[in-house]
Amino acid sequence: MRFRTILLVLAILLIAAFVALNVDEFTRISVLSLGFTTVQVSLGLVMLLLLVIALVVFLASTLYMQSKNLLEARVHTRELDSQRQLADKAEASRFTELRSYMEEQTLAAQRRETALGTVLADRFSHQQQELVARISQSDNTMAAYMGQLEDRLERRGSVSSSTAGDGVKPPLAPLPPLV
Repeated sequence: MRFRTILLVLAILLIAAFVALNVDEFTRISVLSLGFTTVQVSLGLVMLLLLVIALVVFLASTLYMQSKNLLEARVHTRELDSQRQLADKAEASRFTELRSYMEEQTLAAQRRETALGTVLADRFSHQQQELVARISQSDNTMAAYMGQLEDRLERRGSVSSSTAGDGVKPPLAPLPPLV
């Protein structure tokens, strides 16, 4: 029990004990004026009756306020539950949206990586073709230079053999091409 309830029960018991001890005084008849008439009634019983009426009104108002508060609490609880459910649904939809966004971003990143891989492979093959072409060109240039050197050596050799006579040296063998 709450403190106020215990205090109320204790006050009622004290008043009941006081009335029980003074029953003779409470039941003594006296003349009471109501303003427009006079009545012969027991003053103690009238006061006791007024106290009981005030107590009943107090208890009724207390019960009314408690029931009203209980109903309001139930309404607020229902509203809070509905708001909580809405928030949970909104949160779930945000998670779903985030998941779909992340999946889209992952797919886009994979597409970019695939496209970049293709571009890089094309560039590498193009660079390789250019490198092979340059090496081939370099081989051709080197072979041409070697050919020119051999021609010069052969001309010098033929010029020196016609002047020297017997001491002819055989011409140099051509160098193999660089592959």
